[in-house]
Amino acid sequence: MARLSVFNHVSLDGYFADADGDMGWGHSNDAEWNIFVEQNAGGGGALVFGRITYELMAGFWPTPFAAESFPAVAERMNTLPKFVFSRKLDSVSWNNTTLLKGDLASEIRKMKTQADRNVVILGSGTLVAQLAQEGLIDELLIVVNPIVLGQGRALFEGVREKLPLKLIRSRVFANGNILLCYEPVS
Repeated sequence: MARLSVFNHVSLDGYFADADGDMGWGHSNDAEWNIFVEQNAGGGGALVFGRITYELMAGFWPTPFAAESFPAVAERMNTLPKFVFSRKLDSVSWNNTTLLKGDLASEIRKMKTQADRNVVILGSGTLVAQLAQEGLIDELLIVVNPIVLGQGRALFEGVREKLPLKLIRSRVFANGNILLCYEPVS
């Protein structure tokens, strides 16, 4: 069975997107961090997005600027299978992307049982909150960035119950980012 992971950046004050919905503040140009990102881009599996994150990613990764600036990551982002959940989109144009309009939890359950590779959610706070509440997330990889945004969107906005987690590993980077990896407590 495939595992479902979440990989997201959060600010020190707990936001994954700023007040304008931008997530670009979570990326720094640091050699150690860049190597980590290149080695882990996409987690070797399929990518899952909500509409907003999909539109941000599809607007950046297929561009010549992305290919020049982040060649290894751009190559993976553009070739890995991608699934976007949206009720508003009628079609998707980014290479190797499937549009899903069905029930989120049901589709993810099916994906986890039928997939031959792990699945990673990037961004997509609404999906993360819904799937966490359903108990479908196997691992959370949260990068705490050394920045205070003051306002924005919380990653688990809308979660109605406590979700106990256990820390399974962590890593501190020279740029001040801290990777925290959690699993749900059974």
